[in-house]
Amino acid sequence: MYAQRKIIHIDCDCFYAAVEMRDQPALCDVPLAIGGEADRRGVIATCNYPARKFGVHSAMSTYRAQQLCPQLVLLPPDFPRYRAASQAMRAIFADYTDNIEPLSLDEAYLDVTGLPHCQGSASRMALEIRERIAAEVGITASAGIAPNKLLAKIASDWHKPNGQFVIRPQDVDAFMPSLPLKKLWGVGKVTAARLARQGAHCCADLQGWPLERLLREFGKFGSQLFEQCRGIDLRPVATDERRKSLSVENTFDHDLPDLASCYAALPALVGDWQQRMQRAIGERQHKAFVKIKFSDFSQTTVECICPHPSIETFSLLLAEGFERGKKPVRLLGVGARFEEARVQPEQLCLWPA
Repeated sequence: MYAQRKIIHIDCDCFYAAVEMRDQPALCDVPLAIGGEADRRGVIATCNYPARKFGVHSAMSTYRAQQLCPQLVLLPPDFPRYRAASQAMRAIFADYTDNIEPLSLDEAYLDVTGLPHCQGSASRMALEIRERIAAEVGITASAGIAPNKLLAKIASDWHKPNGQFVIRPQDVDAFMPSLPLKKLWGVGKVTAARLARQGAHCCADLQGWPLERLLREFGKFGSQLFEQCRGIDLRPVATDERRKSLSVENTFDHDLPDLASCYAALPALVGDWQQRMQRAIGERQHKAFVKIKFSDFSQTTVECICPHPSIETFSLLLAEGFERGKKPVRLLGVGARFEEARVQPEQLCLWPA
């Protein structure tokens, strides 16, 4: 029933903060966060565990974080150092397998199926990799070991920080029923609340739903939920790191009060995006999109199929998106999704290009 792979998911513990604490040991025991300044509408990217005791977490506004923890030490991100740490970890991964799927600077899947290291034990490989990250990079990482990507990612969060957990193929059927649905891929707050309203809180609840009901309620995603709640995930570790999209966005110091103000901010965003697109050699644009986050933190994304979007294209998308909220805007983004290897015929863009 399950693909008999051996997958390791490595996930560093509070990565940006960990690099800062490594380089400034005096920060290890104080509440620390990495993010933007509160007076510039900053957001917390990550924080260490002392800060989490105060309720601070990633994606929280810096203003709110400093309210919860007045003694919080706030540092701006230093991406060159974070990338260097990430590259050092990637070199360690490569000593164990060529099948590596990076998810971010601090997170990756490794397929170690049938490989000889540590006598073929994925758990021992994961432990050895974590020990090397601690010794050679100077930070800690957690690991999940399982027969597929879904379960490996769930497992890596089980014994955080600086721990690991294994889900063996023979344990999947017993492990899944009590798992909260919010642990499944694609189940965010909105979907979890929608499921809860219908009495589904854990995987055992969803296992009682027939596939037809899930398809009726959630469309194509319903078939994924049907498999996920049973611990099934047939996706291979994808070593192709090809970029899927390119976008730019800006969180404004003061909310843009109306559509006219958004139009005024658009040319600078589009100009920045066009400059970056010039460096995306070989990528074929497929869809244009505009992202809007309103003053109440609700957000929407509008897109259309358009291989050569212009500022007029983005203006029309912006107008459609603004109409959905009709509130002051705190963030605007523009971008393009790139064509994949197999793109099915779709309706062409009817807007200016």
